[in-house]
Amino acid sequence: MGRIAGSFASLRERGETALIPYLMAGYPSLEATKDLLHAVVHAGADLVELGVPFSDPLADGATLQRASHQALAAGTTLRHVLELVASVRSEVEVPLVLMTYVNPVLRMGLHRFAFMAGAAGVDGLIVPDLPVEEAADLRRCCARAGVDLVGMVAPTTPAARVRKVTHGASGFVYCVSLRGVTGARSGLSAEARPLVDLVRAETDLPAVVGFGVSTPAHVSAVTSFADGAVVASALIDRIAGAPHRRVEAAASFVRELKTGCRRRLVG
Repeated sequence: MGRIAGSFASLRERGETALIPYLMAGYPSLEATKDLLHAVVHAGADLVELGVPFSDPLADGATLQRASHQALAAGTTLRHVLELVASVRSEVEVPLVLMTYVNPVLRMGLHRFAFMAGAAGVDGLIVPDLPVEEAADLRRCCARAGVDLVGMVAPTTPAARVRKVTHGASGFVYCVSLRGVTGARSGLSAEARPLVDLVRAETDLPAVVGFGVSTPAHVSAVTSFADGAVVASALIDRIAGAPHRRVEAAASFVRELKTGCRRRLVG
């Protein structure tokens, strides 16, 4: 059993859902990312999603775009992100999932990327701009390297396409909760639960909700119907708002968010 499957199995036994904080690798620096990674894991993160900075992050809102551009300006590359994972892998037990756009992967080469990711200790991969019809080669490469290729669906995804995505996925299925890009929101989208229900009708893989999940109350709401919650922009906002105590701010916020995972409702 891989780290992702093992993590979700352990959480189910404890009656909890997964808290998955997102960090942009290289923001505000690679060394700072390493410190933040250790901090959020110590504070209660069950998995961590690491964003690979990219020049045209079409799924990301203003907060993640700014973080991505700052990381790129500092010279962060996909190779640096893989080196970062390798440098912390022996110290971090939770699964580490990369979120990257397909261009850096293609530029590195599918086989080379998958081999390097697996060797570094990457557990999963999310590629939001890779259509399921074009994912077979990367899926095969990742499978050989022991890296899960996560499926991604949205409220606009037709049922037939949800079936195709989920049947080709491994690790978990990422359910985009709203129509639009990432970004902190005041309320949780009403479209999230029906999408999770649709995914659950097609697969036994964990269903994780992201995009707009911003508060402990949102996490608690997601806990009532999904297997995990990704918190991205709201966490990056906290880090950006505390430049002199970013590690403490990130850890404190993750501890707050984790309380929502422990109040699991039945239904």
